[in-house]
Amino acid sequence: MRHFSFEDFLDKKHIVSLVGAGGKTTVMNQLAEHFAKKGKKVLVTTTTHIWKPTSNFAKSLAEVEALWQAGCYAVVGSVEAGTGKLTQLPKDVFENYCSLADLVLIEADGAKGLPCKAPAKNEPVLLDVSDTVIAVMGLDALHKSISEVCFRLEKVQEILKASPEHKLTEEDAVKLLLSKQGACKNVGQREFYIVLNKCDDKDRLKSALKIESLLEKEGFDIEKLWIRGEAFSE
Repeated sequence: MRHFSFEDFLDKKHIVSLVGAGGKTTVMNQLAEHFAKKGKKVLVTTTTHIWKPTSNFAKSLAEVEALWQAGCYAVVGSVEAGTGKLTQLPKDVFENYCSLADLVLIEADGAKGLPCKAPAKNEPVLLDVSDTVIAVMGLDALHKSISEVCFRLEKVQEILKASPEHKLTEEDAVKLLLSKQGACKNVGQREFYIVLNKCDDKDRLKSALKIESLLEKEGFDIEKLWIRGEAFSE
């Protein structure tokens, strides 16, 4: 694993929105656990939908504070009738929890389990108070047809000017990550980070390093890139 400096998130309170596809929840939970172990009060929530976790879920402020006291992060959200998924909290409840947290991590996008996506008109759901965006892409999307691996296929086609049969290349990944119609949509003045996820073998590592080089050529600060997976040792 090679990652951007987690210390970036320790200088002050940050409200971080995770967008994209291919492992947002996994990345979010890893960050939450990392900072909770450092004694930070970490709040995990969503502006879209996430599965209700089997642990760390808090139904009240008292339960949130109990988890923090125990050195754990707290997951909060409104339970959606019918699905059991968590959705966005009422604004006043979120603001109250947020005011007490050191770090807030928000899943702000959906991808139906696919490793790559481009956002629809109403996506991502970024709160005005969010100061940081982390875009996630699964490297398992590479070299497969975009119709197979991309959520919001028509949006991906628009950005890449490609047919559904087109196989996703490293160059395509960079376009999707840096496009203002892609992962950079509505980022504005927020800090922007990228996670290349599922770098689990030598081929994906080679692709990740190629993407890193291409991103750098496009002016992206690679100190804000995380290549995450088993092909990188700690």
